[in-house]
Amino acid sequence: MTPAIPEQPATAAPTGRIVAVLAFAGIVVAVMQTLLVPVIAQLPALLHTSTSNATWVMTATLLAGAVATPIMGRLGDLYGKRKMLLVSLALMVLGSLIAGFTSSLIPMVVGRALQGFAMGAIPLGISIMRDELPRERLGSAMGLMSSSIGIGGALGLPGAALVAEHFDWHVLFFSAAGLGVVAMGLVLATVPESKLRTPGGFDTIGAVGLSAGLVALLLPITKGSDWGWSSGTTLGLFAAAVAILLLWGVMELRIADPLVDLRTTARRQVLLTNLASITIGVSFYAMSLVLPQLLELPTASGYGLGQSMVVAGLCMAPMGVAMMLVSPLSARITAARGPKVSLLLGMAVIAAGYAAGLGLMGAVWQVLIITTVIGAGIGFAYSALPALIIGAVDPSETGAANGLNTLMRSIGTSVSSAVIGMVLAHLTTPFAGRAVPDMAGFRLSFAIAVGAVLIGLLLAAFLPGRRDSAPAAPVARSIGEDGARADDLQALAGEAAR
Repeated sequence: MTPAIPEQPATAAPTGRIVAVLAFAGIVVAVMQTLLVPVIAQLPALLHTSTSNATWVMTATLLAGAVATPIMGRLGDLYGKRKMLLVSLALMVLGSLIAGFTSSLIPMVVGRALQGFAMGAIPLGISIMRDELPRERLGSAMGLMSSSIGIGGALGLPGAALVAEHFDWHVLFFSAAGLGVVAMGLVLATVPESKLRTPGGFDTIGAVGLSAGLVALLLPITKGSDWGWSSGTTLGLFAAAVAILLLWGVMELRIADPLVDLRTTARRQVLLTNLASITIGVSFYAMSLVLPQLLELPTASGYGLGQSMVVAGLCMAPMGVAMMLVSPLSARITAARGPKVSLLLGMAVIAAGYAAGLGLMGAVWQVLIITTVIGAGIGFAYSALPALIIGAVDPSETGAANGLNTLMRSIGTSVSSAVIGMVLAHLTTPFAGRAVPDMAGFRLSFAIAVGAVLIGLLLAAFLPGRRDSAPAAPVARSIGEDGARADDLQALAGEAAR
């Protein structure tokens, strides 16, 4: 029997408000990804440090976000998803305040790491939706929450550019703290605490092991271009990552309450969905690295579009709008045909958008078309991912499973950042006394994105169909007064995605 969602109690909070608040919280934490993009070139001067050291301000957020997503998801399954969502938002507020009151490197890195740790709010929001929403609302709601990663990044970029252009750069952090406080207040007022709990305890050793392995893996990916890809530091960290993650996997298989249930993760539907998520992460981030640079390069370069920082940010906003608009449509397709179809459709649209972009880089209106098409494809794909995951796992594992899927997307964006960054750094042309990426580098970056998403399409083609979805394992315990088990899940995964 494949899982669905327990029926809602009559006293449940209005679902529309729950969805709106959770989506807002997801967008707020996702804004942290692009918060400093408008001032990234000025960071060495602003922090009185070297260019190499300044990159830690961005790297810290990425690493913390990758570590946080599976850990916060598991803590939510154990101790309450709403509680951990509030903790995530509180960490973001704290990190924003630390960063807002400093112009020194070390406190800034600490603050940015705390901001990144808030990324656990997104899988927690998806898990709350699974527990609280009726089946007919779940698909579009989860799609919106899943897409909030991209929506926040796209809509936050022009806002951050506007603030950076007209105010002191510290206002970026105070604005983020204010948004976090608003999100916490709305969660407290609107979102109920789920009654579903996972029996067992928290795997502290597993959390430390996974964190160490992820840092050892992602650090050389993000810093390899600075250190040298063949340097002893880079190769040593890659080797350490392999050793740590293998040892961690062996330990996770042997304990009763693992941080990540690797047996569940190895199910075909979960495994292929996570692998496809990596390729989507690669393709999603390529556009964010290429198009702002193309838009801001002066027209005197021969191919730049000569736009201001704010206009460049606004040109990326259609991606976020498209992602929001397609989420309900993706849910209807998922309900009718299954989430696999939505995922395949989304990745096909992404591939078409990037392929068209190979020849559409000559005007602002062409960039708007590219961002809209790719944004729509990402919206379809991101909306399908949580439906595929919850269709194959028990409710007690929803938080951890969605956290792991979010981690896979983060790994994809890290790989994209490293690969596309290396391409743009090597394919350059001299302009105004400095080397800038040339058109060949932009086009090769788009070609890499097309290749990545085509690999994802191939992986997704082997996902089980709607009727072949694997059944879930045991049902979670409820923490109601009677201590009884929660209702057995009764509908097909496709029905749960309506």
